[in-house]
Amino acid sequence: MNSESKPETQNIETQNFPKTKNLKRLKIFGGLLTVLGLGLFVFFVYSVGLDLILEGIAHIGFGGFAFILLLYFLRIACRASAWRLAVYEPHKLNFSDTLPAVIIGEALSSLIPLGVLISGTSKAVAVRNRIPMVVGLSSVATENLFYSLATGLFIVFGAFAFLRSFELEEGWIITIDVLIGVIFALIIFAFLAVVRQWHLLSSLSEWLYNRHFGRRFLENGRSHVRLFENLIFGFYRQYPRRFLPIFSFQVLFHTLGILEVLFILSRISGMIPSFFNAFLLESMSRVITIVFKLVPFLVGIDEAGAQFITETLALGAGVGVTLAIIRKGRILFWTAIGMILIVKRELSFREITKPLIMDNG
Repeated sequence: MNSESKPETQNIETQNFPKTKNLKRLKIFGGLLTVLGLGLFVFFVYSVGLDLILEGIAHIGFGGFAFILLLYFLRIACRASAWRLAVYEPHKLNFSDTLPAVIIGEALSSLIPLGVLISGTSKAVAVRNRIPMVVGLSSVATENLFYSLATGLFIVFGAFAFLRSFELEEGWIITIDVLIGVIFALIIFAFLAVVRQWHLLSSLSEWLYNRHFGRRFLENGRSHVRLFENLIFGFYRQYPRRFLPIFSFQVLFHTLGILEVLFILSRISGMIPSFFNAFLLESMSRVITIVFKLVPFLVGIDEAGAQFITETLALGAGVGVTLAIIRKGRILFWTAIGMILIVKRELSFREITKPLIMDNG
């Protein structure tokens, strides 16, 4: 009996080893990025000048910073409201349930190098006394899909707007306009696919797998694709009228981010900022947030991106670095609130990370 169970145990350990190894690599990579970010932060503060940054912060004032905190609270409220609508009946979450859970998730996502991997889980854990864990996780996944769609569109249009801000040849202008048209066509096609329940992605995955294309990736990837389709299609079948409100909350989330940038620029740049410039800065911030989420508080990385955009738009490097530092202060404040909520609710880090540990051996 022992001789039979030993190979089985070894097989399980062999299956889990790559996942554990990948997680360790992510931790090492996140640590290296954090060190790089700290170096960039020191460099940009030194190159711009601490006095200039402090002067910009002084122009914000306590009242201005309180307004920035309020704007971010409204953004959190948008995500919390969208999540509340993503819960399957007969289960239900109130706004008072989802709001603190979103704050906790955002706090961990900002604070921990691998926080992005446990942000969604922490939200579900925070409401585990209200709804079953599996319902919480599925509702978080549904809300994240809408958020990802809105964010993807926001970034794409920001990239096109950035390119169109330069003097380009007519051929490039036509190319960009065609790409925008293609994106709109894809959005309409995706909408029809959901309404008509077209299982295109899973069918394509099976077709590729049966023809030995990407079999290693699709061995497990096919089930994830089917789960993704079933999640969206199932939600639409039951709650078609919730699609537009949930997506609208995500759009409002990004709009409030633009307003935040507008307000900060109006205080520190000495001029009336344009909505276009604020839109470009916020879209760049979203790109940085997605790509460098492994870096806690995006230290140094956010400053680099903001400086690049403000210099390109002739606003000055100091404006970009100061903008990023002020927004980082807002993140620190709400992260502190999130940690207080974690302590108050007696949530343990082990409990929050348990699903992640199980998935990675």
